[in-house]
Amino acid sequence: TMACASNASHTPVFLLVGLWRGGPPKSLLFLLFLTIYMGAMVGNLTLVFLISRDSRLSTPMYYLLRGLSVVDIGLATATLPQLLAHLVSVQPAIPAVRCLIQFFFFYIFGVTDTLVVAVMALDRYVAICDPLHYPIVINQQVCARLLASCWSVSFIHSILHAGLLLPLQWTVDNEGAVYLPHFFCDHRPLLKTSCSDTQTNELLIFLEGGLLMMGPCALILLSYARIATTILRLPSAAGRRRAFSTCGSHLTMVIFLYGTIIWVYFQPPSQNSQEQDMAAAFMYTAITPLANPFVYSLRNKDVKGALHRLLVPSQVTP
Repeated sequence: TMACASNASHTPVFLLVGLWRGGPPKSLLFLLFLTIYMGAMVGNLTLVFLISRDSRLSTPMYYLLRGLSVVDIGLATATLPQLLAHLVSVQPAIPAVRCLIQFFFFYIFGVTDTLVVAVMALDRYVAICDPLHYPIVINQQVCARLLASCWSVSFIHSILHAGLLLPLQWTVDNEGAVYLPHFFCDHRPLLKTSCSDTQTNELLIFLEGGLLMMGPCALILLSYARIATTILRLPSAAGRRRAFSTCGSHLTMVIFLYGTIIWVYFQPPSQNSQEQDMAAAFMYTAITPLANPFVYSLRNKDVKGALHRLLVPSQVTP
């Protein structure tokens, strides 16, 4: 028998049952998610260490890339360790307070990720389209302020949405458990599980969340459109191919990140299934942090050089 319980601060547990209904064996899922998490950690921590250590990577572009790697570490850590713990436990239970804390930190890192990617597109736009003014317009002080702004906006956004979840009531069974059809405490599944009126929450997702998403998305698309027209004017065919290769891989990751988020959060709730939501959420919580360091930097000549200097130190002649 299901009933309506008190608000989230008093609900005993949420049961994250999204991956436990006819899915692959737990052991296989554990190995998959552990491999993804370790790959994301190694890739992003390596990038953070290289950029912090190597003075040749002390440019604004790499400063922003280091910021993105820090965000990706947080984004993966907000969801995957809890999932791994559930895969080796008898029951995928998480206390209500921890569920809301996970939601809060997932939102902070997720929103910051989208904003930092937009700042990086702006950096590339100035570097390619206005290279003479680049050292003046974009420097480390400007980048630090931009990153601080990304974190501040994300913090306010997360506080707002987490605060609106607190007064909601939840559909519980006889033992006081809330069944959440997902693998972490995500926004839409939480709202679907509530027995309260969630129209305010849904409206805020579309209006405030939509503005926060569409603004950076428009900035990215306009920046890359301007970059493309500038690249087409390059006299060297090899230069054009190299520039398109770099910008193309970056733009692919941007479309991947924004596309999956828009798929989950900005469709009417009845339009997509729980399995589709979980697949898209898996893409931006796990695959994006894993892929970003390799797409943006670890295949970059400067980063490869820094990694080589780290692994094979030059011999100093006595």
